[in-house]
Amino acid sequence: MGRFWALLMLIWAACGPALAAPRPIPIKVVVLTTFEVGADTGDLPGEFQHWVETYPLKQTLQVTGIERRVRLSDDGVLGVVTGMRGRPRETIAALISGGRFDLSHAYWVVAGIAGVDARAGSIGSAAWARWVIDGDPLFEVDDRETPAGWPWGLYSLGTHEPGKKGSAAGSSGMAWRLDPGLVNWAYGLTRNVELPDNDNLRAARAKYPDEPAALAPPHVFLGDALGAIRFWHGTRRTAWARDWMGLWSDGQAVLAMSDCEDQGVMDVLSLYAAQGQVDLKRVLVLRTASNYTQEPTGQPQALTAFTPGGAAAAFDAAYRVGSPVVRALVQGWPRYRDTPPKD
Repeated sequence: MGRFWALLMLIWAACGPALAAPRPIPIKVVVLTTFEVGADTGDLPGEFQHWVETYPLKQTLQVTGIERRVRLSDDGVLGVVTGMRGRPRETIAALISGGRFDLSHAYWVVAGIAGVDARAGSIGSAAWARWVIDGDPLFEVDDRETPAGWPWGLYSLGTHEPGKKGSAAGSSGMAWRLDPGLVNWAYGLTRNVELPDNDNLRAARAKYPDEPAALAPPHVFLGDALGAIRFWHGTRRTAWARDWMGLWSDGQAVLAMSDCEDQGVMDVLSLYAAQGQVDLKRVLVLRTASNYTQEPTGQPQALTAFTPGGAAAAFDAAYRVGSPVVRALVQGWPRYRDTPPKD
């Protein structure tokens, strides 16, 4: 009997680890959306539903530390709802550290909605980011209490007034330039994607007669993103955001899109990239405009941040523009697994 148990223990020792730890699922592309209105399918779409139903993403999996089930396609695409504002950091960390997926060669595509600077683009449009800038780590003084000559009460950590770069060591990487070759390739692939127009979007555009970019029909362009957990809006905050983008990029980034998650996505991916677990040169950020970041010309600030039909148009645009890039990466996997595409 003793020999039987000894043999059983040897078999368990040999087979147990393999049974307990299945081989990680290889992933080609991770699509990151930030929220869904209701269910993944069959109701009013948010950022995720177009991907689930149309790509499609058929298989569901529960991942520890992620609130909503992730979804897989048959061809190696992983779709994730990260959650909004601060939640993406936790979600992406759980995704990478959980050991469920092999992300060593994965591309990351953020596909979410945003506010657009009327100086840079128009509602319903889509922008591939060249830069992502973090708008969170800062000192804040009420604008009504700032010293004379200050344009606003927001300024960099490690400084004593606006307009100086400062430092955010231990808080954030602050500024990320996405791989230019990959970004330009994605833009070149999608620049002529047709984005639907409608009466709601035309009415919203007409309220910005002094901004030529805001008057253009929906289109795809290159435009940088500012991420901040707080939802800000208005002419003065847009002016601050333009200045902040230039400050932290040494004059290279120009505000196009304002969102609440890109800074968290880039910061946590940077930490894992430094440890060799992901490749930061394989990250793309696509933001689509559901509203403008400032009130229309000559109108009061109150309650102007949301535009009828803007969110639906932006949800649709994110899939229309993002999916050709995802499909091209998958179809070109024999090349793109080891060598990212370039413009």
